[in-house]
Amino acid sequence: MKAYYLLFAVLLMYVVPKARAQSPQSIIGTWLSESRDGKILIYQSGSRFFGKLIWTNKLYDEKGNQRKDIFNPDIQLKKRPLLNLIILSDFIYSDGKWEQGHVYDPNNGKLYNAVLKLKSNQLEIRGYVGISLFGRSTVWTRSE
Repeated sequence: MKAYYLLFAVLLMYVVPKARAQSPQSIIGTWLSESRDGKILIYQSGSRFFGKLIWTNKLYDEKGNQRKDIFNPDIQLKKRPLLNLIILSDFIYSDGKWEQGHVYDPNNGKLYNAVLKLKSNQLEIRGYVGISLFGRSTVWTRSE
């Protein structure tokens, strides 16, 4: 039994410093979506983190007009352009992850609770309704 405690203590010493070595600003920068059809700029405002859509291959319709947020349930917001649309909002850094924020999906107009976790040059976004167990994850890659 003592061997298990010793193993747990050694693993804890290895994992805890790695999580704390990451700074809150580590996610700041440009990220490429998992489907590679969008770039998101993550930035800090005060103590919170946000992300806005700065490029998408669906930015213009077939007539050359800039696409709007047409799936938004709020009639007033349907008129806003997709370019520079805030899709990550109000994230707070805590214990190696960014939480208590929201992710907006412009493809369906839905807003989800979310948690962000950084793993090297990949950002895991876990969006959910209610509890994170019943959600979906996507992975973004840092863009140069």
